[in-house]
Amino acid sequence: MTRPSVRTRWLAALSASLIPVLCFCNQPVSGSTSATAQPPPVLAQPNPALALAAGGTSIADVAAKVTPSVVNVFSERVRSLPEGPQAFADPFFRFFFRGPGPDLEPRERTERGLGSGVIIGSDGLIITNNHVVAEATKIRVALHDRREFEAKLVGADPKSDVAILRIEAKELPALQLGDSSQIRIGDLVLAIGNPFGIGQTVTMGIVSAVGRANMGITDYEDFIQTDAAINPGNSGGALVTLDGRLVGINTAIASRSGGYQGIGFAIPSNMVVQVKDAILKHGRVIRGWLGVAIQDIGEDLAQGLNVPARSGVLVGDVTPESPAAKAGLQRGDVITAIDGKRTTDSAHLRNLIALAGKDRKVKVEVLRGGKNLSFDVVLGEAPAEPTAPGLRGPGAAPDTEPEGALAGLRLQDLDPSVRSQLRLPATVQGVLIAGVAPQSPAAEAGLRPGDVIVEVNRNPTPSLGRFREVTRKLGERALLLVYRDGNTLFVALSSD
Repeated sequence: MTRPSVRTRWLAALSASLIPVLCFCNQPVSGSTSATAQPPPVLAQPNPALALAAGGTSIADVAAKVTPSVVNVFSERVRSLPEGPQAFADPFFRFFFRGPGPDLEPRERTERGLGSGVIIGSDGLIITNNHVVAEATKIRVALHDRREFEAKLVGADPKSDVAILRIEAKELPALQLGDSSQIRIGDLVLAIGNPFGIGQTVTMGIVSAVGRANMGITDYEDFIQTDAAINPGNSGGALVTLDGRLVGINTAIASRSGGYQGIGFAIPSNMVVQVKDAILKHGRVIRGWLGVAIQDIGEDLAQGLNVPARSGVLVGDVTPESPAAKAGLQRGDVITAIDGKRTTDSAHLRNLIALAGKDRKVKVEVLRGGKNLSFDVVLGEAPAEPTAPGLRGPGAAPDTEPEGALAGLRLQDLDPSVRSQLRLPATVQGVLIAGVAPQSPAAEAGLRPGDVIVEVNRNPTPSLGRFREVTRKLGERALLLVYRDGNTLFVALSSD
């Protein structure tokens, strides 16, 4: 009897699953489903405007060129299941419900998942998403020509959601890499993958946006957004231009139903290449570190700092002995460019520094006191985890409640017991926020209990007494310097 293929075995276990609003587009597989009769498809009339790609090549020709480079990725992972209610540990209950015998070993469950991957090396090098193969005990790859191979995980970077696989095969059809920095909103693109495990599928759409960040999907985000149909199972698949070049790795969708709603995200190829090169060279990604806490500049913050809105990225704090500190950067500087590349927001700046890598010298341009300055900074290596202690909720009773722009805040002094409870460094001098009233200006600005107000309008506030003096004639606006989670940041408040 012929053993069924790995694709057949995975599809036999396919079942529907619900996906959160922001979700990865790999497809978890468990249980089984039975085929149901589907109505015959309605044949749409061809659209002559979409029949040809650049240079007169048909889209069908582009699809035929790139689809052999996209593979199906099947993964298995074994998870231990928690034991049942404590009563079942009793031999009496085990006899009737689980049978007699020695103490049961921890139960395990094999989870199966499927996604997609892209061949980028003719010698068997494949790119996919980290979440497709994370914690996998077994990975198999099915090629377009139906050959199947066991894959080895060369390396992975969870912070960018990129993983590299290798299979023992030669002369594979590697996809040509494109320059994702040249992608423009409105460009036509094709998405190729294995949605819902039904088999390789090609969809078409446009680039809806570039540089998408702060989505909460990965630590380092610079996504290409597209309306090409992307569904669960497309994770790790290719986003290509109409000249057949890879410009993105499909990774996630925004959906309330778990299915296609016109918002998909792909990791840009330039980021993928940098991560891939680092893993192949060092076995891991060594990211650059500047040593500053940064934040975006909105309208209120710009007025408080007297700088143009969205003119760059604000330095809220500088880590002592960091590359930034050694080069001369200061709190309150506005970083406007890195190596001549304009810094539009904090996520963009973070990506530029991280991908520059350790020991790289970069030119940092800043705006300080109305003057443009530049600094040469030799980047360090980003620490694996934050070293500064976080703040925990206060335990002492509040001492004062200010009015005006600071209305809604409940404040107290930092006595030794509170300082010890919150594990605050001795260098942090200020007043503690013990509570924030809902819908107050402070709440809308993002202040929260456990924050420490260090300055008001550039005036230090080491105690409640000094705080009252500084805020006695406070108007409708205030610029606060706040200590939070080991760093300081600026917060602008307005009561109007």
